Amino acid sequence: MKIFNISHISDLEKSTIERTPIASIELMERAAVEFVKVFTKEVSNRHRIFVFAGHGNNGGDALAIARLLAAENYSVKCFLLNTKNSLSADCNTNKNKLAQTGVSFHEIQQSFSPPKIEKDDIIIDGLFGSGIRNKALTGGFAALVKYINNTEAKIYSIDMPSGLFGEDNSQNTKDTIVKAFKTFTYHFPKLSFLMSDSNAYVGNWEVLEIGLDKQSIAQLDTPYYYLTKEDIQPLLQTRNRFVHKNQLGHALIIAGGRGKTGAAILCAKSCLKAGSGLVTSLLPACGEHDMQTTFPEAMVIADKENNFISEIPDISPYSAIGIGPGIGKNTATGSALIELFSQVQIPIVLDADALNIISQDKEWLRIVPANSILTPHVGEFDRLVGKSESSYERLQKALYLAATLKCVIVIKGAYTAICTPDQDVFFNSTGNQGMATAGSGDVLTGIMTGLLAQNYKPVDAARIGVFVHGLAGDIALEKQSHESLIASDIIDNLGFAFSHIRS
Repeated sequence: MKIFNISHISDLEKSTIERTPIASIELMERAAVEFVKVFTKEVSNRHRIFVFAGHGNNGGDALAIARLLAAENYSVKCFLLNTKNSLSADCNTNKNKLAQTGVSFHEIQQSFSPPKIEKDDIIIDGLFGSGIRNKALTGGFAALVKYINNTEAKIYSIDMPSGLFGEDNSQNTKDTIVKAFKTFTYHFPKLSFLMSDSNAYVGNWEVLEIGLDKQSIAQLDTPYYYLTKEDIQPLLQTRNRFVHKNQLGHALIIAGGRGKTGAAILCAKSCLKAGSGLVTSLLPACGEHDMQTTFPEAMVIADKENNFISEIPDISPYSAIGIGPGIGKNTATGSALIELFSQVQIPIVLDADALNIISQDKEWLRIVPANSILTPHVGEFDRLVGKSESSYERLQKALYLAATLKCVIVIKGAYTAICTPDQDVFFNSTGNQGMATAGSGDVLTGIMTGLLAQNYKPVDAARIGVFVHGLAGDIALEKQSHESLIASDIIDNLGFAFSHIRS
């Protein structure tokens, strides 16, 4: 699924009106109908509904929604903020339609004393939506947003929380943004929804389909995508009936240290479960027995050192390498990593301590092999390139790093962002809070390494790996809870995840 900047969405709406053909007021009515369909499934008509509408098209949506909810026997009070006496044409049309009903309707053209709103009431925010581009709310609108946020009522925003910018909110005034309980957005998620520092304003969000012109969507370029099953399914390879393990790749997993053999086991196991034909695990001598007894399907190379990895073996037998989970930052381990960089000519996944070693000397970033996949969480990424003031700034840094290194940068999080050397960004749609658990990242490294071993391109291995990892976590959650889900549960459900994508 494509994600567009706010300005591009306006272009798509205009194209839909020109090509379909459909009048803009009809498109607005369609949007209102879709909002009411999902809203009435979540909110019963025992609640009082307070609708706040602005003077633009988001306000027009709100007025149409107020009318439709009243027709569904909801108690609706509607407030249209028209302080500049400058309603958009469609907003004015919906104002006149609403005035012909029995809905409690107040058009505010001067000073405004907001109504008393109780905890059990519901607020529908239709002040601005995507009509705000990059200028923070001020004056009466800012005061109203603060009032709305200070009520105890649940807030549902139309398309976007009013006051939120569509992309970069680093310069926004945070206390003048509506803090929605839920946002029903139209046709596409907005880029800012996928930034961690917008979560407090967007709340839960759901995309509503309103029938924008598909040809226009296909023709309009964007660097941003939201991964769905339909995107991943065609990327999966099919196996010839006569295939044998040597044709499915041989992965080398370099992981583990004293007290962290579990990281090596999780990584090796997920690598094999992702389809690699063979997996060899290089780990300190102290972990050899645990690996051989816990995961007999993996072959093992024990380092000469008992507690840490000190040297890299001959890598010629391998088709992909994953390195980092649990290896620590011993000087000898760091030297081995740099030596690996000078030798490797096959795809490699760098995670955890491999990234922490590199962050100790930024010059080492320059020798990271092209086509590598780097999988930092936010803290590891900031150690690599410096602290960012916002999620959007971090994303731009990741894009720059991906282009500079000619590597894939995977910023792990709620909507894991896969940044490519071609400056595309793929946000993941799967996964849940229960996956914030020890070893989850080790499993992801194993999955991606297993895919690389099977000759998937790095960008495809990253996209499939992140999606499958999150989907396996979602399937595991059906039998677990956020508190009880552990990394092994993700591995146990990888097969179901792959089957679900293929089905």
